[in-house]
Amino acid sequence: MSALLRRFAPVSFRGDHKITNRLVQASLLTTPRRFLDLHEYQSKDLATRYGVRVQKGYMAETPEETEAHAAALLADGASELVLKAQIHAGGRGKGVFNTGFKSGVQFSTDPSEMAGYAKEMLGNNLMTKQTPPEGQTVKKVLVHESLNFSKDYPEFYLAFLMDRSFGGPVMVASREGGMDIEEVAENNPDAIIKQAIDINEGIQPAQTLAMAQALGLEGDLVADAQAQMESLYSMFLDLDCTQIEINPLVVSSAGQLYCVDAKLNFDDNASFRQKEVFSMRDTSMEDPREVAAGEAGLNYVGLDGSIGCMVNGAGLAMATMDIIHLYGGEPANFLDVGGGATEAQVEAAFRILTEDPKVKGILVNIFGGIMKCDVIAQGIVNAAKTINLQIPLVVRLEGTNVEIGNEILSSSGINLITANDLDDAAVKAVAAIQ
Repeated sequence: MSALLRRFAPVSFRGDHKITNRLVQASLLTTPRRFLDLHEYQSKDLATRYGVRVQKGYMAETPEETEAHAAALLADGASELVLKAQIHAGGRGKGVFNTGFKSGVQFSTDPSEMAGYAKEMLGNNLMTKQTPPEGQTVKKVLVHESLNFSKDYPEFYLAFLMDRSFGGPVMVASREGGMDIEEVAENNPDAIIKQAIDINEGIQPAQTLAMAQALGLEGDLVADAQAQMESLYSMFLDLDCTQIEINPLVVSSAGQLYCVDAKLNFDDNASFRQKEVFSMRDTSMEDPREVAAGEAGLNYVGLDGSIGCMVNGAGLAMATMDIIHLYGGEPANFLDVGGGATEAQVEAAFRILTEDPKVKGILVNIFGGIMKCDVIAQGIVNAAKTINLQIPLVVRLEGTNVEIGNEILSSSGINLITANDLDDAAVKAVAAIQ
């Protein structure tokens, strides 16, 4: 996901500011949510249903399936094939596997060679600029026909997204597609074309015409582009997308527009009416800590520090992470247990924190309003005893029933450090792990 789109729609996770955006998202949440991402093959399958033109292809999970699909595509008229590793990250073509094998995008005209490439990819971790340092494990590959691009046109960029500043959908395009749109937005912002869409009236022919002409398309390609834009917008609305990103959109040598790569994001609030789409979720591509937190009904974003945080309230969580950093520490996570967490959820939160090998200490910072301090204190005690907590624990309670909560902690017999205020808690948490 590009910096450009992040600025327009703060519901995206990808890019250089991944952590910042995810924390912003988490701070806006009132109920626990996970943000659905799809593989390329899934996105293209959905696009096909709406008449969006994509390359013919098949998903495979073994080298044998890859070879069979490759042979079928060649028999059906494909002149060259492309094999793409399926992970939830961009930059796959420039990526490197943990085995040293280079590139998650390979070309061939030989089915057996495609099978060999699949063997190099499947089961190994692909590392790109958009993955964690350890990369993501490739469990599926997409084999599809290659395209001969027209030399008369550049590669284009096209996206539909929800933009708060416009108060609705926006179509975004550029003649500088096929590359990092972040660089385009930074180095040549005039190359970015935007067209706001009235969600009540829908996308208008005049808008698609203007966009097609702005991209420099001519002749029959103008009408083709308008049809593709209308189809993409229909998919955008029907599936409750927050974003559809096509990069690149290309003109083939046969004179047709193709969506070569597609990334889709969805509004999780609409999951109840998009059950088929949300059933496509691949949790193996997600941080297991965040998956576990979602199952427990917790708002969690994993970070790379050593001090685990458990806080109630997104704003307080952000402040807690800031002050840990101020005193020389690094937060290991954003974890908001919410205003009505149960003892079971507190225990689940502790398990998630302590199962992270990077966490060397825990800071609990609770302001008792809706959640009473005695309830959270009892949950802390039960959790610490159940999981046999072996790392330093700093607790700061304030608010409703704080005296009862502190009494529960002091008489619990567990090894913990109490703090008077947030500064005191942060200082003690940082000192405890040094």
